[in-house]
Amino acid sequence: MKVFENKTVVITGGTGSLGKVLTERLLNQTAGRPKKIIIFSRDEAKQQALRTAYRERGGEREQTARGSELMDKRPEPQLEFCIGDVRDYHAVCSVLAKADIVVNAAALKQVPSCEYFPFEAVQTNIIGAENIIRAIRENDLKVETVVGVSTDKACKPVNAMGISKAMQERIFMAANLVLPATRFVCVRYGNVLASRGSVIPLFHAQISRGGPVTLTTPEMTRFLLPLTSAVDTIEAVIAQGRRGEIFVPVIPSARIADVAQALIGDKGISVAVTGIRPGEKIHEILVSEEEASRTYQRGDYYAITPMLPELGTEELGSPALGKEYSSKDYLMTPEETRELLRKHGLLGPPTSINPGQESEMLR
Repeated sequence: MKVFENKTVVITGGTGSLGKVLTERLLNQTAGRPKKIIIFSRDEAKQQALRTAYRERGGEREQTARGSELMDKRPEPQLEFCIGDVRDYHAVCSVLAKADIVVNAAALKQVPSCEYFPFEAVQTNIIGAENIIRAIRENDLKVETVVGVSTDKACKPVNAMGISKAMQERIFMAANLVLPATRFVCVRYGNVLASRGSVIPLFHAQISRGGPVTLTTPEMTRFLLPLTSAVDTIEAVIAQGRRGEIFVPVIPSARIADVAQALIGDKGISVAVTGIRPGEKIHEILVSEEEASRTYQRGDYYAITPMLPELGTEELGSPALGKEYSSKDYLMTPEETRELLRKHGLLGPPTSINPGQESEMLR
């Protein structure tokens, strides 16, 4: 389904790992040719690096936020860069003025950082979401769909990052009642293979120094998802999602200890246990026991239907889950974990980074 055909797509946090891969997908036009792609983020250095990378690669039509055309070598969607922060209501109003689809990937997502600075998480993950809703409502914007990018940590949250993301889900769900012309949906998934700033590059660096490789606890498990599948989930919720629904991909999980051993291989590197970090869970949950009774299968995804009765929709058949969807219950074997890492090129450290493709990491 050509969900992006002739649409202006705004990606908040567009210079992050997910934003880059989504931009690449949009430029490849596999789900339709967008009219314009707007990368909205607050880091001018990352924007300049991404702009330069596309310019050097050539072929894309790029415009600045002021509209001055930089290149037009073939008929590609316009790629526009806009400096701004979802915390800034006026900046959000400006960038959403012509938007058809908004993917809110802007987030503070590092668990320990959010524990030490919880109000920073509130400002980006909660107030940022409210600014999107407020901009649409107060300026009568004709936005068709808003996708909130959430996390497994929002399910039965125990840390500040997860609590803020859970609130973002609720804010977007309730927005369907006050803005019926705009569809608000969410995606929720676990640790993303190829997202920036997490354990695989840390393990590779520790291995290169001769060890030890550090684990917080040997029992820790996590859902694992390729970044391309994360983008697939966004496409799926735009194509199939009903107002207020949360799409969750059906994905495997692994012990982080097995991930470490797969990377160590036969190198003889030791492993040290350092203890749980502030706010960390041992196991992650993508669908809670309370949500299971209103969760239905949609192809390769679970759709969590909204709890608000005004948004209720009739479903055919029985709920897809009889209990919570937890990473401890769907574990790959050590051999399967190694094969997944091998398939995505993660057994060795990354050698280069291309536009839309960051080093394969776990968030």
